[in-house]
Amino acid sequence: MSSTTELQSAPVPSSGFSVSHQKVELDIDLLARRLKGRTEITINPHSKELRTVKLNCRQCDVKRVTANGRPCPNVVYEEPYSKVTLPWEAGVHQHHMLRKKIESQLKSPPEEELIINLPKSVKIDDLSPSSTEATALAGARSSVGLKDESLGELQSARTAVEPDRRCTPVIIGIEYAISHIRDGMQFVGWEEDDLRYPHAYSKSLLVPGSACCIFPCVDDLSVRCTWEISIKCPKTVGDAFSLCQPTSVNSIGGLPNGVHKDTGNPTIDPLSSNMNAEDLALELAVICTGDLTDEVDDHVVQGKKTSTFSCGTPLSAQQIGFSIGPFEHVDLAEFREGVEDDKLGQNAVPLHGFCLPGRVEEVRNTCLLMAKAIDFFTLEYGSYPFSNYKLCFVDDVFPETIHTGFLTICSNNLLFSADVIEPLERVSRQMVHALASQWMGVSVIPKERTDMWVVVGITYFMTDAFLRKLFGRNDYGFRQKQAADRVVELDVGRPSIHDTGAFVGLDPFEAEFLALKAPLVLSILDRRFTKTGSASGLSRIISRVFLNAKVGDLGNGAISTAYFVKTCEKLGHAKLDSFFAQWVHGAGCPRFEIGQRFNKKKNVVELSIVQRQAEPPERDLERETFMRDLKEETNNIYAGAVQPVFTGPMTICIHEADGSPYEHLIEIKEAVTRVEILYNTKYKRLKRSKRQKERIATAGGAEYNPDGNDDVLLYCLGDVLQSEEEMQQWRLAEWPKDTEDEMNQEAYEWIRVDSNFEWICKLSMNMPGYMYLSQLQQDKDVVAQLESVQYMAAQNEHALIATILMRTLMDTRYFHGIRTTAAAALAKHAKEGDMDWLGLFQLEKAFQHFFCYNDSPIPRPNGFSDRAAYFVKCAIPKAIAKVRDQRGRSPIRARVFLLDKLRFNDNSGNEFSDGHYLATLMEALSEAMASNPSPGQDMDGDLMFDEDDGDDVRFHRSCLEELDRFRRTDEWLPSYHNVLSRTALDCTRILTIAGVIDSNPSHLVQYTRDGTADELRLCAFSNLFDMGVSKNDAVLRWFLFAMGTDPSSYFRYHALRLFGRVLASIAIGQEPNPSRAVQQQNDGLIIEQEASTETRKADLERRTTVMGALKALKAEIQDNETMKKGLWTAITSSILSFAEIKELLDLCLQLYDPASSMVVKLRYPRYWQCKKLGKGKLHFSHTDRIRTTPMVGRLPPPRPAPPPALTLQTSLPSPSMPKIKSEGSGGSEAMPPPPQGRKPLFKPPRRPSDGEQGTARPSPVTETRLATAAADGEKPKLKIKLKIGPPRSASAGGN
Repeated sequence: MSSTTELQSAPVPSSGFSVSHQKVELDIDLLARRLKGRTEITINPHSKELRTVKLNCRQCDVKRVTANGRPCPNVVYEEPYSKVTLPWEAGVHQHHMLRKKIESQLKSPPEEELIINLPKSVKIDDLSPSSTEATALAGARSSVGLKDESLGELQSARTAVEPDRRCTPVIIGIEYAISHIRDGMQFVGWEEDDLRYPHAYSKSLLVPGSACCIFPCVDDLSVRCTWEISIKCPKTVGDAFSLCQPTSVNSIGGLPNGVHKDTGNPTIDPLSSNMNAEDLALELAVICTGDLTDEVDDHVVQGKKTSTFSCGTPLSAQQIGFSIGPFEHVDLAEFREGVEDDKLGQNAVPLHGFCLPGRVEEVRNTCLLMAKAIDFFTLEYGSYPFSNYKLCFVDDVFPETIHTGFLTICSNNLLFSADVIEPLERVSRQMVHALASQWMGVSVIPKERTDMWVVVGITYFMTDAFLRKLFGRNDYGFRQKQAADRVVELDVGRPSIHDTGAFVGLDPFEAEFLALKAPLVLSILDRRFTKTGSASGLSRIISRVFLNAKVGDLGNGAISTAYFVKTCEKLGHAKLDSFFAQWVHGAGCPRFEIGQRFNKKKNVVELSIVQRQAEPPERDLERETFMRDLKEETNNIYAGAVQPVFTGPMTICIHEADGSPYEHLIEIKEAVTRVEILYNTKYKRLKRSKRQKERIATAGGAEYNPDGNDDVLLYCLGDVLQSEEEMQQWRLAEWPKDTEDEMNQEAYEWIRVDSNFEWICKLSMNMPGYMYLSQLQQDKDVVAQLESVQYMAAQNEHALIATILMRTLMDTRYFHGIRTTAAAALAKHAKEGDMDWLGLFQLEKAFQHFFCYNDSPIPRPNGFSDRAAYFVKCAIPKAIAKVRDQRGRSPIRARVFLLDKLRFNDNSGNEFSDGHYLATLMEALSEAMASNPSPGQDMDGDLMFDEDDGDDVRFHRSCLEELDRFRRTDEWLPSYHNVLSRTALDCTRILTIAGVIDSNPSHLVQYTRDGTADELRLCAFSNLFDMGVSKNDAVLRWFLFAMGTDPSSYFRYHALRLFGRVLASIAIGQEPNPSRAVQQQNDGLIIEQEASTETRKADLERRTTVMGALKALKAEIQDNETMKKGLWTAITSSILSFAEIKELLDLCLQLYDPASSMVVKLRYPRYWQCKKLGKGKLHFSHTDRIRTTPMVGRLPPPRPAPPPALTLQTSLPSPSMPKIKSEGSGGSEAMPPPPQGRKPLFKPPRRPSDGEQGTARPSPVTETRLATAAADGEKPKLKIKLKIGPPRSASAGGN
């Protein structure tokens, strides 16, 4: 079945105009989180008949609209966020009613909110070439060319203006105000209890609906124009507090604007009292898209300034961003080397960094490579598309990088100091990718959503190309191989990357998968270009794309898949239809099974290559992927068309006996390919390394003479620990005699299939293990080495395999990724019995050799100057933590090893932080402890552990105390991102689930309070739910409240993901049960009652099918009132954006059946009193006393009619309310049954207990749920028929 793309937005109908220029003026009140704005949008009508202009506008109070300076009285606008509520007390079962109210905003793209009908006085005429407007336009173009001095910007301006300039332009002016900014901007540090430096920034995401929250615009990525932006804000932090204008006179006699009668001085916000004079004097800087053209002080309001920015390059509204705060400037261009500066000359791009006070050094360290990166991109792919590049680091931002023109708004979580090692590669890739997005993603955009793969693939291809130059080819090849293996694993039953772009916002996994596979596809395309003789490969094609965008050949700067394919074929001189059909429009990855044999008679190598396609496996649902599976299932997203056969060239490399590699190119055309490759070298024995021959000669009592040996000596990695003494000390093994004989009979040393890494595939070949060893030792390609180690890791435990892995670990010439992979594989060979814990012994000895004192288990003081050694030092404890005995428990010696390394860690003389290393040891120790039962006593009071081994209660307590010691230390001396505290919470969760320690959720709840760092807070919530606390109403209520009200978009995003994992655990039945874990460890046997066939079938469906799991989830939570109320409170919160509301409404759609009903609140009837006024006059009035008991059967008999002659001047008696009774109210009489064939309008009241007789309910309100027939979707209506009884006398008023 072809991939379904229902989520792809329909083609946007023509609006009848285009936008050529927009001017935005913002006056932002930072403390009050409001703004006043004015915008002028210059539109170019496509015809004279244009009378309606539709714009996107959210959360704005539109004050005035003009067209060419004339008022527009006929304007239709309803603020969308005002609809995010129902005018009665609703709940999650009314989610469909709320969805219908805001359905226009949940579409992609959303409907326009502001509809402007042009007045008749605004005339639109055809634009003739000789008109004044056309002459002015030509002059403007000339001035743009002179001002920018850039052909690229001039041509881009032409593409934005020329094609759509058909009629005289119309300038739409809009004045508006936003009293409560809930979306589009983030305010940090302005709360009274927030001690961070106050600042604010825009959240401009490349999705519809983000930009229009700040200013009215056409919120479409494809609508691009030039910009002029003016931002008025306070000059200093102190001015921001003093200039806050209250909306009303204060309660102590103050006047508006915070001025007192007696002093006339402005009031200072209480928040400013937490800041010293130096902080209050910090100047607020405005960082914005475009070039700063003017910055002046406000002459009307003292303490304010206006910053004006101009952008001559057409950008969409979604690509406009700004930040306001006390930022410090860092000139990142100073890191540019002199040679590069001379080479670039005037093309050197100014590079600026901005950060909050005190973080300058972190910015310098994090952005150290940015100058080198921007110079590399400029020389490799063409000039930078803008005049300068700015990086601004702020708090609470998500995603961690927001891409706008000229500017990237980055999260402070990316900053790290020079003494932190761990995040270097990850953060460097994110920062370089942000820079590459200025070329592809901001300057060049996708034409359609299905073209997203081109943009994502090129940006990451550019990123990886620079990182290959920065970190080396080994690092690049290692990461490419890991990414390819991950794609092969994930790309089963998935849509193609072309179709994935249509629903990339459905779940975070879609974007992650696109970012994983798209650059890999381009990398294999680049290798194929390089092989055919194109020296520059794909880089030349990418630079041509950017050049065409500048000169206007790429319409509106939008690239399509068809255009990219055409450019590749034109410059690559090859037809690429089959390549793009397989890897872009097709889905899946091939799997090859290769058989090889040497035919001595023909002197050829016979290869058979069988290609198979993976079928979607029958797998159990997983907690991490359940929400994605549910979204794809409900949105009808299916797997793409699987290619029956992937075709293309493949390189076979045969390393023959003389040590020379011979490459052979074959063409894969069918599912089974058989080839015969001619053997080149005269048949010889397999050559051994110099060390092997020397050792054998020494063992035979002879002296090894290298000069007299005519064999070819090959360079070998892993030729360490070769002497007999070393082999005995390290318990290494040698090849058996029969295997050596087989090795001597081989004609070649090893064969590599796809040696140039031109396929994203999985290879399996029937090559002997000693050939993989030769490949590991003699092939310098890190991909070949990783393939060999992966083969070794997949084998069963054996002393010879452990020897190979051990020598790989000990040889420092290997890339550190190969060594750490070998260390992880050694844990498999740490077994009891015949292996005698060989792998554990070798891991311990390797750690002692590299990092401990001689002949001592005490580690030397840390020194992390060697990064490769640091990664190995972290990898060995991880491997030791996975060692298990036959019962699945960690041996005591492994736990003692980990505890000693944690206890005796010394970082006093190290210039680098050891936070991540300590976190690795803590996690390894807790993982090892979790495999063992908690120490206790048996029925006789004896210890359950063997004290002779030291495995007793004291040792157990020592481990727990050591873990807790680092948690307490982190509270006083915080580590990088509180990594020690987060790891301590993870350890608590691991040990609690395993039943090693008692569950104590209160210990983790304290970390969920407001004010705690977001990462630590989310970690605490995650561990609480993993420990099964989701059933605790108090914790669940607190979490849902935080998810709906926390001002941090970063926290809310991850809280939504966490809530999805909580629901997934309930759905598939993976909630932890610590008591069961204890029983498993102590007894080893659990007796379960046999379930019925229906129960087993339902359990199987729950674990394997999405619909079965969803059915179980709905049954589990249908009576959970805490979740219902908390979820609905979050949905109707005044903090969440429409994207977050949509995600929660989608959850409600799956979890709760819609109910067209409403809760109606009716006031209890009040008692009447009657006062005799005399002369036949009576005065009836209400009292404060409330009637709570029904009057059915208690009405007095009707009185006879009064004489006709007597007329009482009285008001009509109050109508008697129906006998309605709410839950919990008093009264003993039941409502009489309704007539036959009719349903009761109200539910009959509950009969009260004896203690409730005659008592009144405290609340004077009755809640009654009414069922309505709302098939038409209208608001439910309540119809109550009231019957007026006979008038009551004054004496009967109380009954």
